[in-house]
Amino acid sequence: MLLQKVNIQSLERIQQIGRTTFEETFSPFNTAENILSYLENGFSTEKLTKEINEPNSEFYIVSENDTLIGYLKVNIGAAQTEFNTANSLEIERIYVLKAYHGKKVGQLLFEKAEDLAQRKQVDFIWLGVWEKNERAIHFYQKNGFEIIDQHIFKLGTDLQTDFIMRKILI
Repeated sequence: MLLQKVNIQSLERIQQIGRTTFEETFSPFNTAENILSYLENGFSTEKLTKEINEPNSEFYIVSENDTLIGYLKVNIGAAQTEFNTANSLEIERIYVLKAYHGKKVGQLLFEKAEDLAQRKQVDFIWLGVWEKNERAIHFYQKNGFEIIDQHIFKLGTDLQTDFIMRKILI
């Protein structure tokens, strides 16, 4: 597996893997209309261009035999969606193609995020995960995260509850 940091030249690849993995993961539990709305807005060229060009965000892709199989997006400082503190790093997305679940791709991406957090000398890593995504919750708990709060995530017209999870590094 090859893990590499990417920039704006990889926008279409990130857009493709983001849409595919989001749809694979969440379409069985949501209406087609809400999924389509999120895919169009959440992975629009305009939105991803802004995210990729944000200096406090970083994107990494993982591929195997030239096939893109997952990606990571992390945020620090003001780019974070909630805490906006200098002492934390947000994992906004770890997305892996369903065919690669259980093959340590998510672990590789998580370890990259943890390495970035340590190099940036932050006190904790945090993320939001849908309360019904038991596989992801278990993965993060196995990696030392605990649920500390919750927030609302809007998927189309549906208001869903995400758990806020945190791993303290100090």
